[in-house]
Amino acid sequence: MKSFYTDLHIHIGRTKSGKPVKITASRNLTLTAIIEYASKQKGLDMIGIIDCHSPEVIMEMEELIEQGKMIELPSGGVRMEGITIILGSELEIYDSFCKGPIHVLSYLPTLTKMKEFSNWISNHMKNVTLSSQRLYITGKELQHKVKELHGLFIPAHIFTPFKSLYGSGVNRSYKEVFDEKMIDGMELGLSSDTKMADQISELHAFPFITNSDAHSLEKMAREYQVMAMEEASFAEFAKVLHQVEGRRIIANYGLDPKLGKYHETVCMKCYAPFSETNGICRECGSHKWVKGVAARITDLKDAAIRPTRPPYVHQIPLEYIPGLGKKTLQKLLDYFSTEMQIIHEAPYDKLVEIIPKKVADYVVAARTGMLNLQVGGGGKYGKVRVDK
Repeated sequence: MKSFYTDLHIHIGRTKSGKPVKITASRNLTLTAIIEYASKQKGLDMIGIIDCHSPEVIMEMEELIEQGKMIELPSGGVRMEGITIILGSELEIYDSFCKGPIHVLSYLPTLTKMKEFSNWISNHMKNVTLSSQRLYITGKELQHKVKELHGLFIPAHIFTPFKSLYGSGVNRSYKEVFDEKMIDGMELGLSSDTKMADQISELHAFPFITNSDAHSLEKMAREYQVMAMEEASFAEFAKVLHQVEGRRIIANYGLDPKLGKYHETVCMKCYAPFSETNGICRECGSHKWVKGVAARITDLKDAAIRPTRPPYVHQIPLEYIPGLGKKTLQKLLDYFSTEMQIIHEAPYDKLVEIIPKKVADYVVAARTGMLNLQVGGGGKYGKVRVDK
């Protein structure tokens, strides 16, 4: 059994016309750019691209296969430049059983299955070229179709205040909207972790996955998991979710929830901490606020005993480290190869040879939870407080 680093929620940047979005003058958030960046800079072994239902993406993959640059794996997924791509789709459900819209992830094993899925959903949505588009069918109808195509179904970023299962979609239980027998896992999102989520007893039955929901190259692997598999493929990923034949999640790695942009309940006008009891911001007097993930989980809390889970390792991405700009990061990458190595493994004595001591101190302090964090909320990410 081998260990594989996986991030299974990555977007291809696209405009409303379906064309790629330019990130810099020289680099687009294209399929090929994602694969190269995920492998060489982030050190990932397997990624999930959740725009694969788009006909343009399907066509691009078929062209890459014809050119011999990409291959389809017998056990599901495709491989290019040594990295496995799991074919995914993020969609929005808002049926008569939902309190509000819910984003969900569907993963299909092959391009043939994804093409069939794409053709089917195009009859129930307005724009099949984009991700996170609303489907005009029920959540259970979508689940049935995914399972008919031998796919995997996972509610996305389940606590986010907007467009998520517990944040906006249900009063108290996923059973209000979905069939529990057709759910393969739950994606936690940036503002929560395993310890927080396991306060809700109905979640104990599912594996937790931690993904970046990246809309840019740099955001990839903000959250990821290490999986024990024989190979990086769709079939092995399915076995991991159901803990078959020794396949399992070894560890979840995620942003410290305090840095997530919806962790704390805050005033929408000035972002100060907001008391729901008083109903008014003490700082600016506004009555508008966004309920944080921590508060929502407290509302739903009902579990006295928690299940045994893989370890959840808090990590602080390098972009959050004070003083670590692009030039400094490149110096580190020239020596250590990937951001994963820098964040978790780079020896302190080597760090101080390459970067200023104070920056090296921040990198090491981030590993041990010793950094002082400003909590995020209301759509604004938290940040590392700089020592005076």
